[in-house]
Amino acid sequence: MNAALAVKVAVVKDPDRLYREAISLLAPALARVAAGYEADREVRRDLLQEMHTALWRSLETFDHRCSLKTWSWRVAHNVGAAHLGRQRARFVELDDVAMEADDAETALDRTRALERLTRLVHALKVTDRQLVMLYLEGLDAASIAEVTGLSTSNVATKIHRLKATLARRFHEGAGHE
Repeated sequence: MNAALAVKVAVVKDPDRLYREAISLLAPALARVAAGYEADREVRRDLLQEMHTALWRSLETFDHRCSLKTWSWRVAHNVGAAHLGRQRARFVELDDVAMEADDAETALDRTRALERLTRLVHALKVTDRQLVMLYLEGLDAASIAEVTGLSTSNVATKIHRLKATLARRFHEGAGHE
């Protein structure tokens, strides 16, 4: 067995170390992903636990063809999408988002705007929601393409269109509150 293969096999056989590494990179993001898929706090906790469990289990087969971060995103979003299949038509309220504001009125306006935007994101098709959520987590088009299996140019085009759609819907709904 060559040295590179021996190292790869040793890494794969230590899912606990890989899990700790993945969680050190993505724990807060996984919580946000779970919040993006589930509104109910108790169910969200269960979903987050399911994401963690699925990630840990998946690391037995992690083959390093992509980054650990990309692998972790795929697992989390696959669990979230499966959850949506079980829990149709639910919206998420991001009441855990901390905002800094100089006065209460500004904070209330920002909270309402964020809630409205969140409802719009959650009204998107699952695949579109996944793209937007990954984009909001700061992933670039190439990374999102790696997670979703779409081409980089397709991701960039879809993100551009989704941002325009969300902005239009957001402004259309501004007078209906």
